[in-house]
Amino acid sequence: MFDRPRSGERAILVHLKFPQEDSREELDEFRELVTSAAVNPVAVVKGSRSSPHPRYFVGSGKAEEIKLAAEEHNADVVLFNHVLSPSQERNLEELLKCRVLDRTGVILDIFAQRAQSHEGKLQVELAQLKHLSTRLVRGWTHLERQKGGIGLRGPGETQLETDRRLLSVRIKTIRKRLAKVQGQRQQGRRNRKRRDAITVSLVGYTNAGKSTLFNRISGAGVLVEDKLFATLDPTMRRVDLGQNEQIVLADTVGFIRHLPHDLVTAFHSTLEETREADLLLHVVDASSERRDENISSVNIVLDQIEADKVTQIIVYNKIDLLPDAQARVDRDEHGKVWRIWVSAVTGAGMDNLRKVLYEVCYDQSELYRPQEVFEGEEYDKYDSRNMAEY
Repeated sequence: MFDRPRSGERAILVHLKFPQEDSREELDEFRELVTSAAVNPVAVVKGSRSSPHPRYFVGSGKAEEIKLAAEEHNADVVLFNHVLSPSQERNLEELLKCRVLDRTGVILDIFAQRAQSHEGKLQVELAQLKHLSTRLVRGWTHLERQKGGIGLRGPGETQLETDRRLLSVRIKTIRKRLAKVQGQRQQGRRNRKRRDAITVSLVGYTNAGKSTLFNRISGAGVLVEDKLFATLDPTMRRVDLGQNEQIVLADTVGFIRHLPHDLVTAFHSTLEETREADLLLHVVDASSERRDENISSVNIVLDQIEADKVTQIIVYNKIDLLPDAQARVDRDEHGKVWRIWVSAVTGAGMDNLRKVLYEVCYDQSELYRPQEVFEGEEYDKYDSRNMAEY
């Protein structure tokens, strides 16, 4: 139902600056999202506003500028690096005479392309249907209401009402199927607990290197790409830590700023693997200028899925991209581990990571909780602005 053409599409990107912190988005990250969706950005329209325009999100003059850019570059779609209301999306499409997608629509499209498993496809379709249900319009005017007469008698619904009813039926069907899959996942978790298997889940911002780290530790052949959301379907492997001790390691989907709520809801059963884990390895791209903001964004999603109380240690990955950075383990004054510096590409720090996993999983060493790491002076001491001390 939601298959896209495999060829690239010509797109106009729209990015506005707002003074409100919660409305800000990064243009570079949006370019990466668009590229990950196999779309070719041909032009970028920038601007700034104090608040979104109620009709077009952008002002009427900026809307005309976008229209001219779309005509000049023969664009197929206009992509906004913001969340549009259904009415704004419809008004823009009427003015621009081409498809309009907001940030949420782009992320949903990427997920639709990445989903491989049956469960993943169901979860993506559920999120898309919930998103689409708010954007239905009366596009079939010839079926505005079923008329009487032979061959024209119907249920007396408008086409819009029929579409809504069909969407509602499909959403209920998908939820029932996902409920069965969720039951199977719960059974798998119960089996692991009966065997006293310790589960460690990799979490982190998208493209932080979780899958590369997962492959390095477990020897698995999970797909690794330099794209956002390269991993969508979770993978689990048993990892030998030595001395006849093992853990179950889980690779999960990456998070992103302002992750659409419909996706969080639809992927609830998958994200339960994170909530039910015994330990979270929070993988961070140490070379990113926005790593502290990314850490905060991940913790917000963990809070949404009620995984914020799970014991967590930070894994600063990609130290090979940092000058003079060394593989090491950071401990507090009590000797508790809360951060590890590694490179999944070169293998630097992997021995340290295995030793720490053995220590915290089988020596019963206590770790920092996330709120203890990221609040107060203890966090400020290790802020990225103080990289010189490392």
